[in-house]
Amino acid sequence: MTSIGDLPEDVLVELLSLLPARELLRTCRLVCSQWRYVVDLNTLWKRKCQRDGFYRQSYDRSISDWKIFYMLCHMKKNLLKNPRAEENFQHWTIDANEGDKWKIEDLPGAHGSHMSDPRVQKYFVTSYGPCFKSQIITLDKEGYWNQLMDEIRPEITVKDWYAARFDCGCRYELTVRLLSKDWICLQEFHPEPVVIEQWSDAQWREISHTFQNYPAGVRHIWFQHGGQDTQYWAGWYGVRVTNSSITIGPPSSL
Repeated sequence: MTSIGDLPEDVLVELLSLLPARELLRTCRLVCSQWRYVVDLNTLWKRKCQRDGFYRQSYDRSISDWKIFYMLCHMKKNLLKNPRAEENFQHWTIDANEGDKWKIEDLPGAHGSHMSDPRVQKYFVTSYGPCFKSQIITLDKEGYWNQLMDEIRPEITVKDWYAARFDCGCRYELTVRLLSKDWICLQEFHPEPVVIEQWSDAQWREISHTFQNYPAGVRHIWFQHGGQDTQYWAGWYGVRVTNSSITIGPPSSL
């Protein structure tokens, strides 16, 4: 009688590629030496990338490890919680709350503008004193194991959106730090503060940075943003922020 073990390798690859990655690694790989060999094949993980929409023909020359590429694509998500103010200030730590303090408003807000992304309906707004808030991401809790971060060093991409009111100037600041298990800063992104003059176009602007080739030992990511208005008006005339994100994806050299 023919068993599944008698199937040709390419047929077994096709069948196993239908299974979730977790089942392949935790169950199928332990069945026998033949299945372990097939589960470790680059061709199987390339096939899974094709099935799940992660594959582009242009990747063929640049990707050497399709399993890691698949895992990073599959896990990719926004690691910041409540980035669009949909849950009040939940998940955020308020580091500075001066003036009339942080507030949440609905888009477009007074003398403001809509965003191109229709999913964004709210924003956080600062006041006439410094207002800053932050989040800490612990990578192993999000599924990014230490060996992955140290040996593969996937790209860490940070994005944030900010805007001013038309009738008031403001100041925007962003700091992102890659931290060790002992909370030592291994690498930092801290651009010059952005000052928007009064009577601006009030359009939303994106700031973006990708960490590459960072030191081994990254275990946490600290994200902080905020600012204030530059007219020192009572109320909420300072910089507006929303739709922040931190994602981890395959390095270009994989």
